[in-house]
Amino acid sequence: MSQFDHQHASSPKWKFDGVRVIPGHALDPNTAQTAGMDRKAAINAARVGAQKIWAGTVSIHPNAKTGAHHHGALESVIYVVRGRARMRWGEHLEFVAEAGPGDFIFVPPYVPHQEINASPDEVLECVLVRSDNEAVVVNLDITPAEKPENVPWIDPIHKS
Repeated sequence: MSQFDHQHASSPKWKFDGVRVIPGHALDPNTAQTAGMDRKAAINAARVGAQKIWAGTVSIHPNAKTGAHHHGALESVIYVVRGRARMRWGEHLEFVAEAGPGDFIFVPPYVPHQEINASPDEVLECVLVRSDNEAVVVNLDITPAEKPENVPWIDPIHKS
């Protein structure tokens, strides 16, 4: 047994301040919201003492769209679990791209965006992770562009 293992093998601190499992049925809806979606927090400062990340879920009903918003200085990662996400972004939500199950979406700081459930009959379910322990949401009053420009993703590292 190493010195580290010996010193920490029975550490009472780690019993309650170590790994945490948050059951899916115990997510917290008391988090910042945007019209058209239902966010629930799993990991944040208040629930588990997280210092550098926030994680939770988001659900959007069939054919529904959220209000325009951004997340301040935070970076966001959205993982699509089920359904079809249509993302619009820009000063007038003039750009658009879609993502399906297994796809990741990255939203940089301060980017105005809107999530749309592109499916007429299936709930859009996603996992969401942000780069700070608070759920910063700044809801915006934006008039959307009539016809957004489709923006295909081009990987700067693996160009085709």
